[in-house]
Amino acid sequence: MTKLSQLVAYGGLLLAGFGRAAPDDDEPPLEPFTPKHEAGRCAIRGHCGSKSVFGSQLPCVDNGLAEEPDEKLREQLTELCGPKWSSGPVCCVKDQVESLKSSLSTANQIISSCPACKDNFFNLFCTFTCSPDQSLFINVTKTLEKNGKILVTELDQLVSEKYGTGFYDSCKDVKFGPTNSKAMALIGGGAKNYTQLLKFLGQERFGGSPFQINFPVEYSEPEMAPKDMTPKKCNDDDPNFRCACIDCPAVCPELPTVEKAGSCHVGALPCLSFASIFTYSVLLFTLAVALVGHVAWRRHAKRKSERLRLLTDATPSDDEDEGDLTQNGAMFDRPQKTYIINTWCDASFSRLGHVAARFPAITIVTSFLCVIVLSLGWSNFQLEKDPARLWVSPSSPAAEEKAFFDKNFGAFYRAEKVFLVNDTNPLGPGPVLSQDTLIWWMSFEEEVLDIKGKTNGSSFEDLCLKPTGSACVVQTVSAYFQNNPRLVDDDWKRTLRNCAESPVECRPEYGQPLDPSMILGGYSDPEDPTTATAMTVTWVLINHPEGSEELNSAMDWEEALKNRLLDLQVEAKARGLRLSFSTEISLEQELNKSTNTDAKIIVISYIIMFLYASIALGSTTLSFRDFLRNPAISLVESKFTLGVAGILIVLMSITASIGLFSWAGLKATLIIIDVIPFIVLAVGVDNIFLIVHEFERVNISHPDEVVEVRVSRALGRMGPSILFSAITETISFALGAFVGMPAVRNFAIYAAGAVFINAILQVTMFVSVLTLNQIRVEDSRADCFPCVQVKSARIHLSSSNGNQGARYYEAPEESLLQRFIRKSYAPTLLGKKVKAVVIVIFLGIFAAGVALIPEVELGLDQRVAIPDDSYLIPYFNDLYDYFEAGPPVYFVTREFNGTERKHQQEICARYTTCQQMSLTNILEQERKRPEVSYISSPTASWIDDFFQWLNPDNDACCVVRRKPCFEKREPAWNITLSGMPEGAEFVQYLDKFLHSPTDEDCPLGGQASYGSAVVVDSDRDTILASHFRTSHSPLRSQEDFINAYASARRIANEVSAQTGLDVFPYSIFYVFFDQYATIVPLTATLLGSAVVIIFAVAAVLLGSVLTAAVVAVTVIMVIVDIIGAMALLGVSLNAVSLVNLIICVGIAVEFCAHIARAFMFPSRTFMERAKNRFRGRDARAWTALANVGGSVFSGITVTKILGVTVLAFTKSKIFEIYYFRVWLALVTFAATHALIFLPVALSLLGGEGYIDPESDGGLEEDLASRRYRALVPDGDTDSEDED
Repeated sequence: MTKLSQLVAYGGLLLAGFGRAAPDDDEPPLEPFTPKHEAGRCAIRGHCGSKSVFGSQLPCVDNGLAEEPDEKLREQLTELCGPKWSSGPVCCVKDQVESLKSSLSTANQIISSCPACKDNFFNLFCTFTCSPDQSLFINVTKTLEKNGKILVTELDQLVSEKYGTGFYDSCKDVKFGPTNSKAMALIGGGAKNYTQLLKFLGQERFGGSPFQINFPVEYSEPEMAPKDMTPKKCNDDDPNFRCACIDCPAVCPELPTVEKAGSCHVGALPCLSFASIFTYSVLLFTLAVALVGHVAWRRHAKRKSERLRLLTDATPSDDEDEGDLTQNGAMFDRPQKTYIINTWCDASFSRLGHVAARFPAITIVTSFLCVIVLSLGWSNFQLEKDPARLWVSPSSPAAEEKAFFDKNFGAFYRAEKVFLVNDTNPLGPGPVLSQDTLIWWMSFEEEVLDIKGKTNGSSFEDLCLKPTGSACVVQTVSAYFQNNPRLVDDDWKRTLRNCAESPVECRPEYGQPLDPSMILGGYSDPEDPTTATAMTVTWVLINHPEGSEELNSAMDWEEALKNRLLDLQVEAKARGLRLSFSTEISLEQELNKSTNTDAKIIVISYIIMFLYASIALGSTTLSFRDFLRNPAISLVESKFTLGVAGILIVLMSITASIGLFSWAGLKATLIIIDVIPFIVLAVGVDNIFLIVHEFERVNISHPDEVVEVRVSRALGRMGPSILFSAITETISFALGAFVGMPAVRNFAIYAAGAVFINAILQVTMFVSVLTLNQIRVEDSRADCFPCVQVKSARIHLSSSNGNQGARYYEAPEESLLQRFIRKSYAPTLLGKKVKAVVIVIFLGIFAAGVALIPEVELGLDQRVAIPDDSYLIPYFNDLYDYFEAGPPVYFVTREFNGTERKHQQEICARYTTCQQMSLTNILEQERKRPEVSYISSPTASWIDDFFQWLNPDNDACCVVRRKPCFEKREPAWNITLSGMPEGAEFVQYLDKFLHSPTDEDCPLGGQASYGSAVVVDSDRDTILASHFRTSHSPLRSQEDFINAYASARRIANEVSAQTGLDVFPYSIFYVFFDQYATIVPLTATLLGSAVVIIFAVAAVLLGSVLTAAVVAVTVIMVIVDIIGAMALLGVSLNAVSLVNLIICVGIAVEFCAHIARAFMFPSRTFMERAKNRFRGRDARAWTALANVGGSVFSGITVTKILGVTVLAFTKSKIFEIYYFRVWLALVTFAATHALIFLPVALSLLGGEGYIDPESDGGLEEDLASRRYRALVPDGDTDSEDED
């Protein structure tokens, strides 16, 4: 019989359960076996044999007097049970004391770290075995006669409530490091009070107590009473019995209170939300007061004026009515100054346009060759799919810590997890386990052992994790039945309940007790595991370095397991159950599948934008009336080919950007492939519309000039605007290059390159294509078929310079959109009352956006990133709903010199000289506040268990030449650490401990628990790395994961500050959640920097700080409104949404840049047509809207709305949430701010304008302007009343 079994015989650690034998009910009642109950008299003594050959020794019935022991027995008893046994008679013999010592040695390994618990435990059994007054508190109730001896089979022992409670309280918080659990689970079966503890200790079972010990609370025998014993407290006044903090909360120091992030609230509102709402309310109230005062003052002034008029008899002059002005008042305030930078830009783009138009073939071929050269980089194209490499910077702490952990302790194991759930019944969920289900499941687990990889032929046995060297780790409820279907009998529920109550009795083959929370979940009755709605099974494989043959074998086997589990889902469904699962390869496979699904939707989206752009461009010169009057015109005026060329240029810029940066070795990501076309189309199509629209205006105002000159004029006017947007967008995107997160950094670089290359191609290659298209049009050749001339689409007129050429019978009509903006929208928007309403509404939306910022959540739920029909969706749902255990977390030390006593005291916890704020003590204290720390289990401390392993009382642990290592050592082993090893001796014994097997004789052996937890440098006598293992509480949401990671960081920093150690936390999921530690300040920094750059570039290119400030504020408002919409639309902040916010900045600039420049450099042609009531900034704001408002709306707003709408039909949640919702908000807010708020803001606060060089050319330009006004008449009068 092993020592572990012997301990059970005296109430220790129990391994298995069988029913006890009882005498036949037909036997006549016997006389009392303990007839006399008095002081100095025994109840049992000595060993009288066993029930069977393999049974444990049972005590003899002996109601005789206690006897004085011989000297040797006295010495043994005093050494084992303490000095109080140094005198007086006893009721035990040598064999009993030796057996007791052997049994208690195992209990000593588990609880000796807490002297009070150990003393109470030893005192209970020493008193039970040897007390001279046994008969006063022990009564033998059943016996067995064998070989002429009477063996005790059952007895009653009286223990006072005071001692029982004190005993339980002193032991309930004691931890056993190797199993990372409470010692009570081992010595008391997880008892919740002292009666359960005593019941467990006295229960007869196989391999445990050989006879039944009952502990009745009340007893009818008048002469018997519990022995008066005073238990030691874990915080006892006697320091010799006081336990360490880790085992006794009462002696622990109090940790400082942790303030949760975002804890600032005013009532129920976050401080930021309250401040935003309050500020807006104050401004709104102030505005209301000002308006009331203004109205009152005007009425007062009007009455005063009327009285004065009556006195003077004055009559109003006709000249007072602005509507009667004979000249356009706006022209009196038109800009008079030039801006040198704009003039230079205008001239430069005019020359560039002239060259591109003069030599179109050379320009197109040269551009095409440059794109081909850059695109050769595709040969080096690499796509990064590994999430760890996408979302974590290689230089980030999380990545470096993961690399350190993997290098020193090995890569984190691979887990294959299955949930079996009974929730398919319409009446509601029910118990998942039944006798039939258990047997079926065990047969499948046997089948898993036979599954082999299709390619490498590896089996689970070849790949699994074997902590003890032989048995594989499989966490399954089958282990409670020894993985044997024959043990699942009709009484299976009792077996399950017993094992769940005391997992140590039903340990799986690999030896680790299996907590029911690891394998069962969804209890309808928390006290009854048979009511569990779900069970979970985990197969654990060893992980290996990427690219290794071992890893390929593991992935090959996982593929085979996945295929079998997919088939098993059908079998489970036939049984009325639901099976969900995940293998280690599943997530990446499903993510890739999601991308393939999204690709189709994205392509459709781009095709729709492409078709719209191609068709809409043709409408710039072709109206429906023209088509009806002469249908042949549509064949010539169509710009479908021009639109195709523009879109191809967009695609060429993307191809060139990817090729360029692929040359540089920059890996692309799926985000780049999916998103960059959207950005470049948004920017590129808008620029195409602007150039084409401006070119058509030049065709009207300067019809007699050659095509090259007209093209150069159009580009000269639009080029600086394109430059403005291209520079701001390129720099805004390029800011992301400074982010360590590869997904964001690479996207930013690729996007900046694509936008920049696209801008270059548009002002060169597209201008050349536009020139060729205009030559085709003027020669009346059909679009798409330029060799076919459509003569009916033209009439021949003599040009002013004598050249014969194609001339239209009239200028093309304004489009309905342009007419609406010029005649209705712009005049209405710029009315004083409307402007006030616009400011109030948009500031209100901005205040709401600010108020909603705190409501934006962090995280990216894995269920969002995979297809809706993925088999992983139910798995993640079950993981959150039913899994009752949290992921393991390791606190890792680097370069720790554990050979020195002061450093040992910085990490230990179970000894009196350990620092109160040592690493292990801090972790234990944090465990007691899981709502803040997210830590729920005791810490496995290798140094504490190492020193316990050295304890000579544990004579089966550290043994040299068959003797305990520290026996008769000076100074002796003790809880003050004074006798513990240091220096080279520490390293020597530590290495021995780490290779010591963990078995029943010595549960403290470090091989299984700590064999890979400590890296020893024997050459330098130091510890290169070690970890202290604990686990998180169950994490059921992204917020939980983020908070758990943040809490672990906080704890590690606190430990480092208190001890000076280099400590960091590590868990398998940390590398994916590291981004959230910095994503909020990173987002603010990126967006803030982009706005600053936008302001600086705008100030330089527009020549006005005020206008630049208005543009920057408008962009800020757009971004804040989008962030507020994210809170309402359920879009959380993560790397994906951060990329989208960067996109939003660029697109918002694109919306605003052209209107802002048209405001600063108003077209004379348009400004002359401004309403008479518009003067100064109002006139320039009207001019900007009339000039480019239509292009902004039709070129970018409608294009993006069409493209974004298609994304609503995607099957991928990640695209529906993070692209469709965000981009819809982007188009909505950017368009409304650019077309409504920005013109109003510019009319109120915009800077002083400048002369547009293209509109200021003396007599010639004046004649051209007059021609334009004559050809495009305005039916309305210029006179309008003020609104």
